[in-house]
Parts: sequence; C-alpha cells; structure tokens
Amino acid sequence: MAGKGRQNADDRLIVELAGGKTVAEAAAVAGIGERTVYRRLNDPAFRKCLSDARSAFVEQALAKLAGASGRAVATLVTLLDAEADSIKLGAARSILDAGLKLREAVELEDRIRRLEQANEGDPNDHDRATTGAA
Repeated sequence: MAGKGRQNADDRLIVELAGGKTVAEAAAVAGIGERTVYRRLNDPAFRKCLSDARSAFVEQALAKLAGASGRAVATLVTLLDAEADSIKLGAARSILDAGLKLREAVELEDRIRRLEQANEGDPNDHDRATTGAA
C-alpha cells in the first residue's frame, strides 16, 4: 500500500512542479519533505515524467493560443480602421511584428526538417540541406 501513497505523492508533485511551483511549495502540497522532492528529482524516470508533464502543459497553452489567434488577428485588422492614429500604428506594428516572427518560425522549422532529413539519409545530403542546393 505504501507504493500507492508514493505514486499519489509523485503524481501530485509532478503536477505542482510542472505547473511552476517551487520545490518548497510543491512539497507542501504533496505532503512530503523538500529533501524527498530533491531525491525524486535525482531519479531519471521521475525527471522524464516531469518533463512530459511540462510538455503537456505547454502543448495545452499553445492550443489555447492557436484557438485565440484568429480572433486576435481579426481584432488587430479592425483596429487598423480606428480613428486614432496611435491605435492604427499600434495595430500595424503588431501585425507586421507577428508576421515577421511567424515567417522566421516557419523558415526555421523548414530548415530543421531538411537538416533532419539529410541527417537520416546520405551523409553527403547534409551540404545540400544547409545550402539549399538541390
């Protein structure tokens, strides 16, 4: 039965740490000592579970951001027609800034994908992937 108690404490600890709590805060919520938390953090399997939980939290946040992006863009586009020039300027800057960042992210993702493909195939393909040569 002690194993189940430890699993429950680990599960709670992972949720709290992944959610941004400090070691002291997470230990208090999980009902364990800080030294126990540090021992758990030295366990590779525990660290993997913690990393997976953090990744899941980030994925959830990204999904929410993606869902709200359409409305945000529509709001900025509407603000381009505002009467106040300062509001128009702010909206224009935001749209341009976001567009450039998105373009950079897409290009970087494409470059990484090509490098990964080259790394999996013929070692000589690496030069073509990094230079863009066909």
